[in-house]
Amino acid sequence: MSVLRSSLGATLVVLAALQLAGCASQQFSFGGFGSSAPEQAPAPSGGGPALPASIPAQDLVGRWGLAAFHNEADRARTEAAARSQCQKPYNISRGARGGVVMHLADQSQPTELMLKGGPDGKNYIGLAEEPASGPRDREIIAFDGRVLVTRFVDPEIAGRYGTSVYVRCGAETAPGARKGAPKAKKA
Repeated sequence: MSVLRSSLGATLVVLAALQLAGCASQQFSFGGFGSSAPEQAPAPSGGGPALPASIPAQDLVGRWGLAAFHNEADRARTEAAARSQCQKPYNISRGARGGVVMHLADQSQPTELMLKGGPDGKNYIGLAEEPASGPRDREIIAFDGRVLVTRFVDPEIAGRYGTSVYVRCGAETAPGARKGAPKAKKA
């Protein structure tokens, strides 16, 4: 009989421990009884509302020569290489929701991406539903209307793709040039 009691006692202790463990893993909310207010979802990992970019999306729309570098010393040479790619330009078009249509890393189909301002004062190009500076975003390193320099935020992706240099193609290549404006005569 003492063996039966000790087995029964041990079983009860194990069951009590399991029951307590089950209670500890559940979350209770006592403040919501009698209220019809929905529970608030946690804030996105980027925190707070999206900030507007200081660069309007329409400023990126157009035809661009594209090249990339991994070493900052190659930046000037890469800009010249990008300019030579205007024979086969990379087209950035306007998106239906106000963004720009570009490719995400490792994607063969272009996607509408939004220009987003970050809390750090930087500008990013990425998916609207992700916070600024998300891992699939590109940071805009420099933009003067003629040359756009971007780098992917994710270090692994940036390591594969490098820093991208886009040079505007056509009449828009010269700073301050406007379509329909008279061309300067050569001396």
